Amino acid sequence: MKKNIGLFVVLVLILIFAVFAIRWIEHRMKYVISDAVFVETDYLSNLGFNRVSGKIIQLYKKEGDAVKADETIAKIDDTDYKIQLENINYEIESLKQQKSQLENQLSRIIQENELNQKITSLTTQEIEKKIESLSAQKSQVEAQIEKAKKDEERYRNLLEKGLVPKAKYEEINTQLKVLLDQKKAIEKSISELNLSKAKSKETVELVKTQGQVSKEIQDQISALENKILALTKQKEDLENQIKYTELKSPYNGIIAKKYVSIGDIVKAGQPVYAIVKENSFYIKVLLEETKLSGVKVGNKAYIKLDAYPDKTFEGVVESIDIASAAKFALVPRDISAGEFTKLAQRIPVKIRITKGDMGLLRVGLGGEVEIEKK
Repeated sequence: MKKNIGLFVVLVLILIFAVFAIRWIEHRMKYVISDAVFVETDYLSNLGFNRVSGKIIQLYKKEGDAVKADETIAKIDDTDYKIQLENINYEIESLKQQKSQLENQLSRIIQENELNQKITSLTTQEIEKKIESLSAQKSQVEAQIEKAKKDEERYRNLLEKGLVPKAKYEEINTQLKVLLDQKKAIEKSISELNLSKAKSKETVELVKTQGQVSKEIQDQISALENKILALTKQKEDLENQIKYTELKSPYNGIIAKKYVSIGDIVKAGQPVYAIVKENSFYIKVLLEETKLSGVKVGNKAYIKLDAYPDKTFEGVVESIDIASAAKFALVPRDISAGEFTKLAQRIPVKIRITKGDMGLLRVGLGGEVEIEKK
């Protein structure tokens, strides 16, 4: 009886083993299994200050903290940059005041110039007309003088002979003197007008000089405008640099690494934090070439991570690399001589996670994957 019971137990155990063996074989035929599994991300960024350097005065996050897009996560001392900005603002304001003064001066000179040009133009024309008129009068008087001289000489001869009374001669002589005085007055007037004309020409030269001064002032204004423009660009650049003294997160994510401490002096571009983008994790599998059969893009996959053995993540195969991982090794194997040890090459397979608590994932975690075959 005992022998029969022992035989029955053995048969039951054999049956159970056979069932488990068949199920294990069926599972292995249905799934590709690998433990070369790693949690990876396409968005692991080392963040540093852009274009600025200085002493760290604030670090707002620590490792493992969540961050939002455009959130300030660190700051360096911006005192020197603000002092430079104040100096540039003062210099720009000073140059603007100089420019305003020159513009006012230029406006006055232009107005005076225009007025002088009008006055000079009118005065010259009037003087020339007066000179022309007086010259005509002088010619007439000179003709009268010539006639009066002849009359005076004729009456003087007649007077000497006693043929005309003395009063008549004196009348003729007086007319000659009047005409001579009139000629002198006209010549004096013409001389004065010529002097006025010369002064008018001096005014024209003054107008020309003022025009040259106007050009020089305009050149000074242009030079100031160029300086103001250059300083304005410097100001805008400094304002950007002041903004850069605040380090901001480019996207929602988690602080993976903090490289510096408060009080450290950092250079532009030096890493301050490493940030992993939110929900950017995927599973990287280095799958042996002997297990590639049946693995296609779109196949379902089930992942268990060593850190969370009681949790299962689901996913799908997103891509299968075109080359083996060894092809991109820092020191690839040299097989040109034909001497090599045959090893199973591994092909990187990317699995996109579709189900599971993404908040548990950390870059670098290992585990095991089962990929359905098709």
